[in-house]
Amino acid sequence: MARVLVVEDDTDVRDLVAQWLREDGHEVLAVESGVLALAAVERDGLPHAVVLDVAMPGMDGVDLLHRLRELDERLPAIFLSVLWSGADVERMRAARAVYVGKPSSGERLRAAVRELLADGNAEGLV
Repeated sequence: MARVLVVEDDTDVRDLVAQWLREDGHEVLAVESGVLALAAVERDGLPHAVVLDVAMPGMDGVDLLHRLRELDERLPAIFLSVLWSGADVERMRAARAVYVGKPSSGERLRAAVRELLADGNAEGLV
């Protein structure tokens, strides 16, 4: 299966998302910040996909995705977020990433990751 980078500042959510993706057979690296995500990519190379929280201290998920896309503009990405305002959703759409709202079920997130990896389409909202 795929290598998936999970970036989420909430430990419980991060661990749960990582567990869900491992249950689908993915190799998961889960970190708590954009800085640690960039360090992991520098150390281990780009993943096949990323699952990102948007609202994180320091570098937010949208800014992090822009940095990662400097390395691979087609990197598949999913934003996992509680943010629903028009401005927030527009920023996520502009970043060409799938949006999955929190709270989310494991099946919904796993299905989004499977679909994203299958067709490489990072356009739209779930």
